[in-house]
Order: sequence, then C-alpha cells, then structure tokens
Amino acid sequence: MNICENKWCMGLLGLLFSGVTESDTSIWKVTKDNRHLYLGGTVHVLSSADYPLPAPYESVYRDSQRLIFETDMRKLQSLEFQQVMLQSLTYREGKTLADVLSAQTYRKLQAYCDSRGIPLASIESFKPGLLTTVMLLTELQRLGISGIGVDEFMHSKTQQDGKPVGNLETVEEQLGFLEQMGRGKEDELIEYTLRDISDLKPLMNSLKAAWRSGDMPELERVALDPYIEDFPDTLNNLLRDRNEKWMPEIEAMLESEEVEFILVGVLHLVGNQGLLAQLKSRGYALEQY
Repeated sequence: MNICENKWCMGLLGLLFSGVTESDTSIWKVTKDNRHLYLGGTVHVLSSADYPLPAPYESVYRDSQRLIFETDMRKLQSLEFQQVMLQSLTYREGKTLADVLSAQTYRKLQAYCDSRGIPLASIESFKPGLLTTVMLLTELQRLGISGIGVDEFMHSKTQQDGKPVGNLETVEEQLGFLEQMGRGKEDELIEYTLRDISDLKPLMNSLKAAWRSGDMPELERVALDPYIEDFPDTLNNLLRDRNEKWMPEIEAMLESEEVEFILVGVLHLVGNQGLLAQLKSRGYALEQY
C-alpha cells in the first residue's frame, strides 16, 4: 500500500485506481518563469492489463532528473516497517473490534468474513484503517487487481536506472493518518466499506478510465463527493491537510534548476483543495499532458 483509491477506500489508499485515450493524462507540467516540474497522479494497485502505463509517464520520466514520491518507498516496503505498522494498527491488551463496533455492524462483518473464508479471529484486533485496507485488497484480488501500482513501478525504474528520488512525507506520518482513520466513526466506516465492496468492479473501471484520461471532474464526482458530507474530518486529514503541508515543498522545487517528477495518489490532485487548484491559485501555469 501507499498507506494512504471501494469508493471510500480509494480515497484513503490513495488514494487505488480500462479505457485508453490518446488525449489527456493525469500528468501536468507546472511552470514558474523559466523553470518547471511535473505533477502526476497515481493508482496504488493495478492489474497486468493496466500496463503499459500511458505513454507520457515514460516520456516525463526521461525528462526528469529526480522523482518525488509521497513517502520513502524503500522504507515503506521494509520488513522492519511492516512490523511497526502492524503494531500501530492493531488493538492491544485484549481489545477487539467487538469493543468498538455495534452488535449489528459486528454481525455484518462476521457474515462478510464467512463469505470470504476469512477467520474473524485473525482480523478482530485490527483497527478500522487496517481492517478496511485488508477488506479492499481482498476484494481487489478477487477481481484480479493485485499487481503493483504506478508508484512501485516507477520507483523500481529509478532503482534500476540509478535516478535520484525524494519524498513529501515520512512513512511514520503516513502511518499516523491510517491509525486515526475512522476513529469515533468505526461503525460508519465499516458499514460504508461493506456496502461499497459490492460495487467495486464497476467503480474500479470508472476510476481507472478517469485516471488514464485525466478526467479530474469525474474522479471528484465518483470518489470524493459521496463522502464529503459523511466523513469530512477524515477526508481533510487524508487529503486537504497533506496537500497544504506539501505545497511549500513543491514550491521550493520550482526554485531549483532540477526538473522533478512528483507522483502522488490521483485524488490529491482533484477538487478545490487539490494540488492543482492550489497551484493555480498561486499563479503557476498548468499544462495537462
């Protein structure tokens, strides 16, 4: 995962998005004076049928001196961090989901686990952020969507080519966002997830098509609008607040001679609080590929 694109979990995983288009893509050239960088939207889990990526990802990669990811991809994938993550995202001292979910929601979760052959005992200590991630990945695997996403693919290229990389936040910061997910609204989050996974296949098709074609209004309509009213605090925590924190770093990159290619979950780009809107409001020139 990139700790942080089911309708709900897409936004959280960030933010997991096949129609091919010859027009736009989810990549923008951001220019200030005579300097520029590239900003690209990613999907964190794809299938083999989603490759090759749209051609601009390769051409922009070649035109860039450094790639910037949301977080430290190498550390994120390390065994040491996976152990830290599991400790942070599980309840301690005997506490389980039965202690935070209503009896009705817990029964629905039990029925879901039974239908998927998942022993409830194996996940009942998971906090909501980890539980919804596991449920999403389980359903994606059933749909044959369990391969590497754009971030991991591009990071592997940098390692093969020896191209420098950077990141916008630490893995510990990303872990903190996931650990807080659903806190105080555990029932609502699990209920949403259980409902949404039944529509996951058509949703994924819509999301991936919108990502490939760079259709930001469609991504906003499908992936963000349904949750603004129900989970505003979580959306702000996962998207708005992180975008605002990243902006000074992105602006600083535009002061350097180096050409960066910044890759973030595609939902970080959309909406009036997305990175594209923030850059435009600051007077930067944006050109969509």
